[in-house]
Amino acid sequence: MAIIVRLDRMMADRKISLNELSDRVGITLANLSNLKTGKVRAIRFSTLNAICKELNCQPGDILEYVPGDDETEDLD
Repeated sequence: MAIIVRLDRMMADRKISLNELSDRVGITLANLSNLKTGKVRAIRFSTLNAICKELNCQPGDILEYVPGDDETEDLD
């Protein structure tokens, strides 16, 4: 997958645990853990909004696009 989740880095920078963020954002620990480890294929904007609000960051601080070998550079 070309989208890398950097949630663990933001949580470390903010010194917040998975349990604490889960409680503050209102999503299950399992779902947040899956997001943190990149095991999800989608995220709701409302969830992303809540995480960014709690961590005082931008979506780009959490999600990073890295082109993969199997992707084409030209979308024409």
